Amino acid sequence: MEFKVNSGIWGSMFGVPDVVADNFLKLASGDQIKVLLYILRCSGRVCTDEEISMNTGVSVQAAADAVLFWQQANVLTSQAVSPAQQQTIMAPPPQQPQNIMMPPPQPMQPEIEQTASTVPEAPVKAERRTKQNISPSEIAQIMKDSVDVSELFKVTETILGPINHTFQNLLIWMYDYLGLKKEVIIILISHCKSMDKTNPSYIEKVAMDWADNDINDLEKAQSEVQRITVTNDYTGRIMKMFEMTRRPTSKQAEFIEQWRCRPIDTELIRYAYEKTIEQINKLSFDYINKILISWCDSGYTSVQQVREAENDYRSSKKKNIKASGDPDVDKYKVVINQF
Repeated sequence: MEFKVNSGIWGSMFGVPDVVADNFLKLASGDQIKVLLYILRCSGRVCTDEEISMNTGVSVQAAADAVLFWQQANVLTSQAVSPAQQQTIMAPPPQQPQNIMMPPPQPMQPEIEQTASTVPEAPVKAERRTKQNISPSEIAQIMKDSVDVSELFKVTETILGPINHTFQNLLIWMYDYLGLKKEVIIILISHCKSMDKTNPSYIEKVAMDWADNDINDLEKAQSEVQRITVTNDYTGRIMKMFEMTRRPTSKQAEFIEQWRCRPIDTELIRYAYEKTIEQINKLSFDYINKILISWCDSGYTSVQQVREAENDYRSSKKKNIKASGDPDVDKYKVVINQF
């Protein structure tokens, strides 16, 4: 479909720098574009964050963030007019940055040759994680210079939708400074999206964990995602079984992981949970774990085996012992396992 400008509505006009159309239509958000257009329209006079917010429909904080974005892009500059107020004006045409794709900081070369055993590893890891706040104009140049980064941005936007300046910095940091491969980062982003955990801080934490554990090829990345998926699925079933409304604590997660790795049948865990509620009338992972350990140590791997042991004990003693009648788990062991 072809379009043409309706020149009939033209009256007075104002200019927009070429660099905005050339480099930032994709990088900048809708709010950032709106704020810039308003500032350009008001060029030559003071614009406060509150005024920008009122006339563009964005929040005051979003207006302030947008102004900062364009200042970092060297499209706007701030000139103080009084101690309490600043005037936002057009900056001179930005110069293209040179050598934007900076390598990670390298440790200083020693004066004497060191053997492999004398080179400290920890400082190198810390240097590798040094983060830099890359300006929007630098990001635009990096995208031009690196096919991998450009494709990484496009695929990430396909997964998450438009990404902001902070997320753009994060992607470059994972690629350049953590050294994660493009395809590994894409798998990481897709995995976080599948769990609805797309906060940059969470993604950064996962990326550092993968870098620390040398998860940096397709096979390792897919294997890690599979491991996390299985763990989360198992944890989800336990939460539903225990009627939990919040994620397990770290200690509770340890119990769940022990049960998964042993492995213990989920129906047996359900039965131990029911016994726990009967005995103490509340959820206790420690209590459930003691019951499960006593059953497993006695060779019981299913609910049927436990019930048969209970019936045998009742028959041998010729009395009806209710499992819910004693809150002491050690006494319960005696009843069930005939210790």
